Amino acid sequence: MAAKLSLSAADLAHIDAALAPTDELLARNYPGDDGSRQPVHTVYVPADKFTPTLAADWGREALALAEGRGGLERLGSLLGQDAELAAAVAPRVAAKLAAEPIEDLRLDFEDGFGDRGDEAEDAAAVTAARAVNTAVGQGTAPPFIGIRFKCFEAATRNRGIRTLDLFVSTLVETGGLPDGLVLTLPKVTTVDQVRAMDFAVNRLEQIHGLPAGRLRFEVQVETPQLILAHDGTSPVARLAHEIPGRISGLHYGTYDYSASLEISAGYQSMEHPVADFAKEVMQLAVAGTGIRLSDGSTNVIPMGDGVESAWALHGRLVRRSLERGYYQGWDMHAAQLPSRFSAAYAFYREGLPASAERLRNYVEQTPGAVMDEPATARALANFVLRGVVCGAVGEDEVAALTGLTISRLTALAHPRLAQTVTN
Repeated sequence: MAAKLSLSAADLAHIDAALAPTDELLARNYPGDDGSRQPVHTVYVPADKFTPTLAADWGREALALAEGRGGLERLGSLLGQDAELAAAVAPRVAAKLAAEPIEDLRLDFEDGFGDRGDEAEDAAAVTAARAVNTAVGQGTAPPFIGIRFKCFEAATRNRGIRTLDLFVSTLVETGGLPDGLVLTLPKVTTVDQVRAMDFAVNRLEQIHGLPAGRLRFEVQVETPQLILAHDGTSPVARLAHEIPGRISGLHYGTYDYSASLEISAGYQSMEHPVADFAKEVMQLAVAGTGIRLSDGSTNVIPMGDGVESAWALHGRLVRRSLERGYYQGWDMHAAQLPSRFSAAYAFYREGLPASAERLRNYVEQTPGAVMDEPATARALANFVLRGVVCGAVGEDEVAALTGLTISRLTALAHPRLAQTVTN
């Protein structure tokens, strides 16, 4: 006997029409992650200190420091890794420091550069762009590279825009834009400042004949006004919807944000309650939008007599961020690279066996101790995929444990992307 329906085609059409704006909003503003690589960190250096060999120089310095303190396995033990895990992580970290010690590099024209006058900054912006294209041409540039220019507050707005213009224009004229170009807008307080940035990069695209949307940018969340505005609303929650597709990331600024709330210098930290609150709001604001998140930095540098304690602190903070869904953070010195990669690699390697087993059970529909839903399967696949991309685990390990190829793993982690490719 055929089932009898009560709702008519007209009823369904009415519902479709009523929900058309919702469908459009979800498609336009909540596309999900695009499946591209996210770096595990962003390194900041004063713009005039960049050279095409900087990444390799930092890698050698970091490895020498670790070897001078007993080696990378000993570092792993300082970070709480057991002997087996430390032994597995150490050679991978050594290979990383030799081959790709910096994943994302920002040449800083803001706090790290200061006010040196227009003539000096103009020259530095042009020199930086040429050096970046030289590094790209030589194959020595990190996968992601760009600048942080001065903020759009009245006192520094024209200077920031001028540096942005000179840098981008010189890149175009001396070899083109790097594939991994990243632009960072700091100290944002209002949505209008982000709209102004959108206008600036849109005009640069038009002037230089670049594809629309080519110049995406990050927003640094460093002011309380971006979390909670004067009218009680949350401007950071509006950013993705004011200019959909233009913003690539939100980066938390530990020290500016803490100082703005009058937290004493000795208590300013990535793990202070005010930091956690801001970062939770940021997570809610960009969920489903495809905008990535980055935690901030610690200013405790592994140097002198405090190397090991600083490594332990940094490693713990890196791990803490990863556990809270912040898969990227800032590093300020070569000495932080060993603890960055050691902590990150341990995170992914520790979680691999259980995640792989759950993925295999999910794909093969094998009864197990945990009954995972599709959303959790996506999270499991994304976790494993992140570990592969950053170098913590190998594709062969993943295939052996899960029975999945990287392409299948990617399809599980990013089903919308896979559907788009198929269609």
